[in-house]
Amino acid sequence: MLRTLSIRDFVIVEAIELEFGPGFSVLTGETGAGKSILIDALTLALGGRGDASVVREGAAKADISAEFTVDTPDALAWLAANEYGGEDGGVLLRRVIDNAGRSKAFVNGIAATAGQLRELGELLVDIHGQHAHQSLLKGDAQRRLLDAQAGLTAEAAALAQLHKNWRALMKQRIEFETDAKNVLQERERLEWQVGELEKLAVKPGEWDDIGNEHSRLSHAAALIEGAQEALTTLSESDTPMLSQLSSLTLKLDKLSDVDADLKAVCELLEPARIQMQEAVYALNDYLSGMELDPARLQTVESRLEAIHSTARKFHVDPDALPQMYIALSEQLQQLADASDVDALRVNEEKAHAAYMRAAQKLSGGRAKAAVALGQAVTAAMQDLSMSGGRFEIALLPVEAAAYGVEQVEFLVAGHAGVAPRPLAKVASGGELARIALAISVIASSATATPTLIFDEVDSGIGGGVAEVVGRLLKRLGQGRQVLCVTHLPQVASQATQHYQVSKLQADGKTVSQIGMLDAKARVEEIARMLGGLDITPITRKHARELLAL
Repeated sequence: MLRTLSIRDFVIVEAIELEFGPGFSVLTGETGAGKSILIDALTLALGGRGDASVVREGAAKADISAEFTVDTPDALAWLAANEYGGEDGGVLLRRVIDNAGRSKAFVNGIAATAGQLRELGELLVDIHGQHAHQSLLKGDAQRRLLDAQAGLTAEAAALAQLHKNWRALMKQRIEFETDAKNVLQERERLEWQVGELEKLAVKPGEWDDIGNEHSRLSHAAALIEGAQEALTTLSESDTPMLSQLSSLTLKLDKLSDVDADLKAVCELLEPARIQMQEAVYALNDYLSGMELDPARLQTVESRLEAIHSTARKFHVDPDALPQMYIALSEQLQQLADASDVDALRVNEEKAHAAYMRAAQKLSGGRAKAAVALGQAVTAAMQDLSMSGGRFEIALLPVEAAAYGVEQVEFLVAGHAGVAPRPLAKVASGGELARIALAISVIASSATATPTLIFDEVDSGIGGGVAEVVGRLLKRLGQGRQVLCVTHLPQVASQATQHYQVSKLQADGKTVSQIGMLDAKARVEEIARMLGGLDITPITRKHARELLAL
């Protein structure tokens, strides 16, 4: 439930702090006072689109915050999954847009994206706009509404993906059949390239390893000579350095017993002696493994030349050949799969069968929901001055498409004895508005969204029908929070809370204000809605009668 709405410097709103309660609330005011601006501000806080034009003239930024009580499992799960808190049963959504059009979003004070605000907002609020009835004339909107009412939105999205997969395989098969010659030429080219690389069989890192080995073998004589000379100097000459250092260390060690100051010198020489001994061991090991091997040198040179030549042929670095072999092999495999017409047909048939199974299941769900929604809207029409009227939903077979194998079409009969015809062809403006409102109320009754907002969805309705509409909205408000922007006194009089939006001049600028009405002020506002600017004792009496009802 929406608890508070705070608006700063939004369009013509300077500063507004609103508190909301449960049940049915209305917002009224003269045309242009800014009633729908409040809905626009809330929509922005829920992740809607916004730009610099929403910032009040002369202000640096627009700042909108909406605080909700959260008790629905879906919303609580979303908050937990995204680590935005909400354990205390509350959540604060905030949106800031500066006068350069830059936007910032926050959930419980933590930075978020506008997309995340939209995801969470859809679990908290359902907004029915004042032009919603116009979308009902479009087939796609009718289908989406039926799917949403039936809880089939996810299934419809999955079907669209299956259709995409099936069409892609069909396209692949057709392309091969029409361009088989080019495909075969490409396959032959790849087979030759992969064969060359497979025959060479270059391993990852081999180019560096064999380069090092070649360098060692080609300089083997110089390496052996240098290592032997070092070994001789250290340990095998007439006066080897190791023996001299060992003798010197031993002599100084004895002298340190006489003068302790020499111990520091001994401690410095001992590591040097140990390191020199280790060097002698390492040189012996190195020389034992080194030998002149002309045959191996020739083999290594041949291998180097083969790798270098192949790399030059393929216009890549030698060390890139192993990765190139993997990439070309994958391309060849894909092309081989794509070149098998029979396999392509089998895959296409499997994809088509999967699509048809999902489409038929979706059709069954739509058919069941169409009957239920048709009956519910028909019943609502009887209370909306369309006695004897009938609402039906036809599912017309079409060729397999992303949305399924049927098109959804809303049909209506305005009165008894008339066959239902497409909504766009027979419904007048008033009838369309009433049907749209009935659908909105019925669809909202089926959703778990805790807050419902109706933005002048009662346009085109008047007289006794308006009173029925008010009762419908009030009944809906018994189970959840309902906010309605309205111009109808019959609707406004049914509300539990009544907010008035007004417009005034301040410092030469137009600003919008809003406040909750007490009993006396509410009579005045209902009277204004009934009689316009000239409020008479009669209109006030009528207003009190409406409120009493």
